[in-house]
Amino acid sequence: MPPPVRLHDLRHGAATLALAAYTDLKVVQAMLGRASIVLTADTYVSVLPEAARQAAQETAQLVLNAASTLGPGP
Repeated sequence: MPPPVRLHDLRHGAATLALAAYTDLKVVQAMLGRASIVLTADTYVSVLPEAARQAAQETAQLVLNAASTLGPGP
C-alpha cells in the first residue's frame, strides 16, 4: 500500500505554508532548489484562503489610507 502522503505532496505543502508565512518567493525558490521563480510560483504554490483574505484586507486598507491622504475630490 502506498504511503498516505507522497514526498512531492510534502514539498508542495512546505512551499505553500512558507508563502503563507510571508516568506519571499525567491527564498522559497531556493528552498526547493528550483532554477526558475516562475516554475516555483506556477507549480508549487497554492494560495491558502486565509492568506488571500488577509492580502485583500491589507490591500483595501492601503487604498483607504491613500484616499484619506488625498482628501476630498473636486
